Amino acid sequence: MANLTTGKLPISRPWSDWLDVDRIFNDNFLTEFNKKMPAINVAETDKAYQIEVVAPGFLKTDFTVKLDGDMLQISAESTTETKGEEKNYTRKEYHRNSFNRSFTLPENVQADAINAQYEDGILTLTIPKLAPQSKPAPKSINVL
Repeated sequence: MANLTTGKLPISRPWSDWLDVDRIFNDNFLTEFNKKMPAINVAETDKAYQIEVVAPGFLKTDFTVKLDGDMLQISAESTTETKGEEKNYTRKEYHRNSFNRSFTLPENVQADAINAQYEDGILTLTIPKLAPQSKPAPKSINVL
């Protein structure tokens, strides 16, 4: 799109002038964004799906795992407080760490048998699959 101007006032500008494109695609910006989200590994076997959430520094009680219809929501929140007292001042520091991830589950899962375990900084969810429906045996139909 061309820049149309009247004197020195722009009438229209290209879309890239309105957006801070360099910041959006800057590696440092994306790296900072990704630091807040834990790494996720998803694997599938014949019998189950397995989701691993790499989230060190949390306690088991910090996690919330909910299933709403076919939407699996995993979240965690931890807050720590550090307090130091010196002669003339008191110092308090608060640190909050949280994340929220959602997954749409396929239709072939046993929603009531999902298992979650947190060990060594990794939350592992095992989502069993439903047994495949067996097809009925072929039969002959008599024509009357």
